[in-house]
Amino acid sequence: MLLKDKIAVVYGGGGSVAGAIARAFAREGAVVHLAGRTMAALQAVAEDITAGGGQAHPAVVDALDESQVDAHAAAVIERSGALDISVNVIADQDVQGTPMVEMSVEDYLRPVEVAVRSKFLTARAAARQMI
Repeated sequence: MLLKDKIAVVYGGGGSVAGAIARAFAREGAVVHLAGRTMAALQAVAEDITAGGGQAHPAVVDALDESQVDAHAAAVIERSGALDISVNVIADQDVQGTPMVEMSVEDYLRPVEVAVRSKFLTARAAARQMI
C-alpha cells in the first residue's frame, strides 16, 4: 500500500474526478478527508470508500472561503494527527457550452478566478499544517 497511514484531503471530493482520486488514495491505504459544497455527493464517495474497507471523512467546505479552508485543515489535524496530501480538483463549470459571444467578461473569468483562489487557499492551509 503506497499511502498506508497517510492523511489526504481531497477538495471537490464529491465530483467524478476528485472522487476517483479519493477512492484510489483510500485503496492505497490513506485516510481520506473529502471536502466540498454538497454533502450528499461527498457522502456517496465516503460510502464507496468505507464499503471498500477504507476510511473517509466528508465535510462541507467552501474552498473559496479562507476561514472555512483554514478551519477544515485544522480539523483534519485534530482528527487525524497529520495532513500529508492535499489535492484540489475544484472547477467552476458554469460557462461550459456557452458561446463566447453570449458571455460577459465576468462569466469568462469566473472559472479562472475560482480555480486560482481555491488552489491558493487550499495549498496555503495545507502547507501551514504540514510545517
